[in-house]
Amino acid sequence: MKPLTDRRGGSSPRAQRRSSPTAVLLRVLPAAALVALALAGPWITPHAVDEPVTAPFAEAGGGALLGGDQLGRDVLSRVLAGGRELVLSALLIAAVVTAAAAVIGAIGALRPAVGRVVERAADVLILLPSVLGIMLVALSWPGGGRLAVAAAAIVLGLPYAVRLVTHAAAPVAASGYVEAATAGGERLWFLVVRDVLPNLRATLLALLGLRFVEAVYVVSMAGFLQVGPQPPAADWALMIRENSPGILLNPWAVLAPSIAVGLLALSVNLAAAALVPQTGRKAVTLL
Repeated sequence: MKPLTDRRGGSSPRAQRRSSPTAVLLRVLPAAALVALALAGPWITPHAVDEPVTAPFAEAGGGALLGGDQLGRDVLSRVLAGGRELVLSALLIAAVVTAAAAVIGAIGALRPAVGRVVERAADVLILLPSVLGIMLVALSWPGGGRLAVAAAAIVLGLPYAVRLVTHAAAPVAASGYVEAATAGGERLWFLVVRDVLPNLRATLLALLGLRFVEAVYVVSMAGFLQVGPQPPAADWALMIRENSPGILLNPWAVLAPSIAVGLLALSVNLAAAALVPQTGRKAVTLL
């Protein structure tokens, strides 16, 4: 059964409007450029990331555009090489959390009994502090590393995402065309894939962007705590931790990776917001 999406204004052309292509491009281009630069960074470093090229905490200039770190390694090279694993980890976490939340949330909206169980389980997981959860999972995981941090971030991020999708899917599940499809004997997976999820595109796209930003901060926090990647790996969070004692000698050793993390999260968030369809309802000013 084809979803009558215009009944709830979810994806109907009449009920949604998009910004001009130029405006969308201007908001998406910075994120795309930063992600591409982070992915290609290890191949365009001017120096080897693990070889000293200057004095420890040397000022910017000469053969090191951003100076040296605590061991005299080129800060620019380590910044260029330190973003790829972060971006890939954040993309993996955001994609898995969004996909799992979409399926679980849609099933919970279609089957209220399942939805109540899911919400109770989510309430329990939400009570676990994120930092403590990451440390428990990462430290108990054999070998630790980025995979352990990603697993912890997925487990901790899923409850919030599931609850959001469940509440967004509830009006769709209660709509007439879904009830008619259910009465007609359609299978649960058919209802989820064909009737519910197509009407949640805007919600899921916004959720994907938010989960990516959250994953960037979670992975960075784990790196700063040295729970994930370990020295001498080139990692933005590790660079902030390792070079903080020499911030007065060479501020770029700390500022450059800090700015990179902030710009990545901000640009991706703006890009996701630009790609989300906006409803055509006009705002009403209360006098």
